Amino acid sequence: MIKKLDWLVFKSFIGPLILTFFIVLFVFVLQFLWMYIDDLAGKGLELSVLIELILNFALVFVPNALPLAILLAALMTFGNMGENFELTAIKSSGISLQRIMRPLIIFILLLSIGSFFFSNNVVPYANRKAKTLMYDIQMKRPELNIQAGTFYTGIDGFSIKIGKKDPETNKLEKVLIYDHRDAEGNKSLVMADSGYMNMTPDEAGLVFTLYNGHAYNDIEEKNRPATMRKYPFRSDQFREQTMIIELSGFDLERSDLNLFKSNQTMQNMAQLEYFVDSLSEKLDSRQEGYVREYITSKIYTRRNYPRSDAVKDKSNYEYMVFDADSLYNSLEPIQQQMVISHSLNQARSGLQFLQEKSNISYGELKHVLKFKAEWHRKITLAVACLIFFFIGAPLGAIIRKGGLGTSAVIAVLFFVIWYVLSLVGEKVAKEGIAPVPLGMWESTVILMGVGIFLTYKATADAAIMNKETYTHFFKNIGIKLRLVKPYSTDEEADNQ
Repeated sequence: MIKKLDWLVFKSFIGPLILTFFIVLFVFVLQFLWMYIDDLAGKGLELSVLIELILNFALVFVPNALPLAILLAALMTFGNMGENFELTAIKSSGISLQRIMRPLIIFILLLSIGSFFFSNNVVPYANRKAKTLMYDIQMKRPELNIQAGTFYTGIDGFSIKIGKKDPETNKLEKVLIYDHRDAEGNKSLVMADSGYMNMTPDEAGLVFTLYNGHAYNDIEEKNRPATMRKYPFRSDQFREQTMIIELSGFDLERSDLNLFKSNQTMQNMAQLEYFVDSLSEKLDSRQEGYVREYITSKIYTRRNYPRSDAVKDKSNYEYMVFDADSLYNSLEPIQQQMVISHSLNQARSGLQFLQEKSNISYGELKHVLKFKAEWHRKITLAVACLIFFFIGAPLGAIIRKGGLGTSAVIAVLFFVIWYVLSLVGEKVAKEGIAPVPLGMWESTVILMGVGIFLTYKATADAAIMNKETYTHFFKNIGIKLRLVKPYSTDEEADNQ
């Protein structure tokens, strides 16, 4: 009986989990495409390149999509069981909600462990491939987008300027094309009143169809001495002319996968620990160097004093104690002003030195904190799978509403809360405002408390989602207020 119940609960959960996981993953991929659509459009990419890019980013999004999918599936599963009175029938036979959830708890625990290993081993490699391919696509020479009023130098050996461009007809006006392929200056120029620009069918060349223009070319006199050259040029007038410019460097060139290997998102936990240790050691040694530099600088100590007779023992002056007031009062007024001015300059120089080194140290510290935060993220994403299950399962048993509609609204609400809390915690952790473990685990701890509360209420069959519960609560408050008000009035009358 118990084994059949466990199998029934598992089958009811696994279907919605697979469905919601691919839906959520699809949404994340669409979000990625929306963010980078400008970098992908107009590049003439092959379908295989796009598929490779999307698949790699889909692997990167798996640890993020899994917690939301578990939350949705748990809400749908236990909501359907509650709506069909299956939970009521099972509980009436003496089986508690925790016992009903037990097979899924074991399954989610295994899934969380798998998510951790996936995030630690697969995601860094997929992220490295995806980011490297994205970088190559961004660096790929775009399909020409020459803007009006500016010189376009994106084609090697040419400088092109147009006065006006019609976005609908793609007609160009006042076209200037300088040919710099010989690297000898502006020796070749084509001017036209109007024209059109198109790519060749194989996208290997650019075709300019120009109307009503001139072509100017300087002619080099190779057989005459430099002192006798007259620098002639050739001028051609045309009503229509076609120019074909060969394009090079427009193909997708693959970079080495180690291009972004030092980025924290491209590393597993062992590599992150290595980088944290090495960067922390480097930061400590650099800060010690700043301290030595400040102490040995003239900002901190000065070897020249206003009066040479103020110190009798020159060999021991660093260990002598001076009475600043008496020494200052013994000076002439003009010397006192010089001392004050000099002291202010020294203080400003010291403050500038400390601020400069402090900013450098803070920037290096934030770099270290990024690696520490990424180390904790790999664990928090895995733990979030278990936390979201303990939110979704009892909440579905409480609301007793199945289907994707209600479950999706509630799941998105909790996911947004978790996401915002995670962003805030990550921000304060990376800025050094709070310790990294506190910032990265903030959202997990808060939602863990919510999950414990909901599990307790679902076990006690509390109707926290029933509006009659809150209506009855506020009615009781109103009755108590009406009973307290006459009593207070009589008490005030007696006092008077």
